[in-house]
Amino acid sequence: MYAWMKKSLVAGLLTAMAAGGPRAMADDLQDQLPDMGTTAGSTLSIDQEMQMGDFYVRQMRGGAPLINDPLLNTYINHLGGVLVAHANSVRTPFHFFLIHSEELNAFAFFGGNVVLHSALFYYTGNESELASVLAHELSHVTQRHLARAMEDQKRNAPLTWAGVLGSILLTMANPQMGMAGLSGTIAGSQQGMISFTQANEQEADRIGIQVLQRSGFDPQAMPDFLQKLSDRVRYSTAPPEMLLTHPLPMSRLSDIRNRANQMKHLVIDSSQDFYLAKARILGMYGSGNILLNDDLIAAWKKGNARQQLAAEYGQAILFYQAKKYDDARRTLQPLLGKQPANVWLVDLMTDIDLAQQQAPRAITRLEALVRVQDNNANPVLLLNLANAYVEGKRFADASRLLNRYTFNHPDDTNGWDLLAQANAGQGLRDQELAARAESLALNGELDQAVRALSSASSQVKLGSLQQARYDARIDQLRQLQKRFKPFTKT
Repeated sequence: MYAWMKKSLVAGLLTAMAAGGPRAMADDLQDQLPDMGTTAGSTLSIDQEMQMGDFYVRQMRGGAPLINDPLLNTYINHLGGVLVAHANSVRTPFHFFLIHSEELNAFAFFGGNVVLHSALFYYTGNESELASVLAHELSHVTQRHLARAMEDQKRNAPLTWAGVLGSILLTMANPQMGMAGLSGTIAGSQQGMISFTQANEQEADRIGIQVLQRSGFDPQAMPDFLQKLSDRVRYSTAPPEMLLTHPLPMSRLSDIRNRANQMKHLVIDSSQDFYLAKARILGMYGSGNILLNDDLIAAWKKGNARQQLAAEYGQAILFYQAKKYDDARRTLQPLLGKQPANVWLVDLMTDIDLAQQQAPRAITRLEALVRVQDNNANPVLLLNLANAYVEGKRFADASRLLNRYTFNHPDDTNGWDLLAQANAGQGLRDQELAARAESLALNGELDQAVRALSSASSQVKLGSLQQARYDARIDQLRQLQKRFKPFTKT
């Protein structure tokens, strides 16, 4: 009985995480939290949500198939940031992540964290459609749907909310496993949850479409994308995963279509970055049927200037992936000649240089660009330069750059991983261990991080400033473990 109840509750919360929770109706004109007798404050404070968000992000980094690509991460966080800037009721910072998955889905969870499956880039035809998905998900966060769902679960379920929350990791660490359990539950004991999720889905739609319009995107993109989901159900033997977590009755589609029709229709050209991001994610991280194919490249070649550039960039990626480096260079070089500071092009040319053992060539190009940008250098360029230094065995230069980079970007595992390599190349074992410890901590492996720092501390002079720094960091991580302990209970 206990096992069945736990499975049922976990699946219900997975539904809530992706779609919503208790009954709520938002004001049609203002996206403020509705007065429903509770604001989830008796269960969760904003500070608690932030702590749980930090915990779950670390677990997700360690267990989910995240695409940790600096270019793509920069793009989706910029796009998400534009939407957040035009949203109301924003109580936390927002962070956007990409998971490598052929399943069409997206979800949001505590602390302003929004996760997109990579397949979204395949199915969204323009940037407004992609933005509509982000706007919908961030509205789940601003309306605190998950926290409010937990308010109901705390009253109705025998398990404590802290224990149940640990099971949400099922869907973050292994989306396939989580959704399999969810679909079975929807078909069975948790049928009653659907009415709640439909209400919250409609709330997120209504608020999201306002955010979408205020952010300068076409509001028609939201019903257009939902129509695509509806059409896929009609012609498919199994519904998209997104519809298991985001129910789409005809009333929801009709409602959002009517709302979009009352808004000014905007003809919005997708940005150059959207097309380049789509080419990159499909070309470098595609799998199965979700790939950059000849048909899409051919269609882009007949399109506008932005699409034509994406077609050539995509072709260069395909050459690079096939290890046809000379062909990739010949395709990319004319584009880079016209746009020498385009970070998408520079990044790919750097990869080509390094694949052909031409690190000095990459370093010369990147140093010139970073020098021009001075203190405002693009973080992606800095990571490229650091990587080129490491590949070129200029480890001291890499360490100097990465020490500054990790100070400014402490949550980027790319920086810490490169710094560990740079320190290892110089034989600085204690500093290598310290950098690896930071990467381990970001991946939720706090015990291993403490052990690595303890080893680093033992390798430096007793009583030295460096040892004091390592020991202080160990104390910080142990305090973090204490704060996270309630979220690890089952």
